[in-house]
Amino acid sequence: MSSVKNINNIFIILLLSGSAIFAGCGIFDGREETGTPVARVYNQYLYDSELRKNIPAGLKDTDSANAASKYIKSWIERQLLVHNAEQNLGDKKETIQKRLEEYKKDLLIYTYQSRLVSQKLDTVVNETEITEYYKDNKENFRLKDDIVRLIYVKLDAEAPNINQVRTYMNNWNAENLINLEEYCIQFASNSYLEPNNWLYVDDLLKEVPLRVESRRNLVKNRRHIELEEDGYIYLLKIIDGLEKGEMSPLTFERENIKNMILNKRKVKFLNELKEDFYQSAEQQNNFEIYL
Repeated sequence: MSSVKNINNIFIILLLSGSAIFAGCGIFDGREETGTPVARVYNQYLYDSELRKNIPAGLKDTDSANAASKYIKSWIERQLLVHNAEQNLGDKKETIQKRLEEYKKDLLIYTYQSRLVSQKLDTVVNETEITEYYKDNKENFRLKDDIVRLIYVKLDAEAPNINQVRTYMNNWNAENLINLEEYCIQFASNSYLEPNNWLYVDDLLKEVPLRVESRRNLVKNRRHIELEEDGYIYLLKIIDGLEKGEMSPLTFERENIKNMILNKRKVKFLNELKEDFYQSAEQQNNFEIYL
């Protein structure tokens, strides 16, 4: 058995190296050859050209042969499944064929539209557009969860100069944030130093072991929080907070609004594209409607 396997491996290696052992025979299911056949399932053939495309380059001979063997086995299994499906589906085949044709059309349309959108759609959204959209649709921007603005640092309890960190956080400004960032690069296990950005409270609670009896106390009280657990000290400075149901701030919604504006442009562009095709084809008598 091992000698047969070795012979098969040698055969596969020769195929992968470009040897055309059976090329030119012209006896394989009447179709134009695309190389040397390496496997057959009923009237379907796998050729060495396809096999080479699916084997990573640069492998050693043994590894290349093993990879080829696995691919051939996988190909055979797939072809057997297809064959048995075709044999057993019976009257379902026509329905499946129609669905495949529709899927092909949908895929062609999607690919073509995507290319046109990437080539021609204006993707620049200025601040004025974002602000106007926010003002015109404020009621659509109610918070679905609590959010806060804060700075946060997680330190090993033995980290140096922790009092200095407390000073930076309690009196945060541009200069102190720079000092804090430099400190965190060296000593912090984790940190969040974006005081102008909003963060969901649930995301914060994933990082900080806060036992919050009332989320309102966390969201509404601008205060310094410090706790120690499992050898770590957690320092938080709550700058601002908003509760679920309140108006979401523009700074929190900016990226969402930009995507909404772009999506509206895309829909308008594609609708105009369809109408242009229709009008052009109608003028050139490229279609007729029979009633």
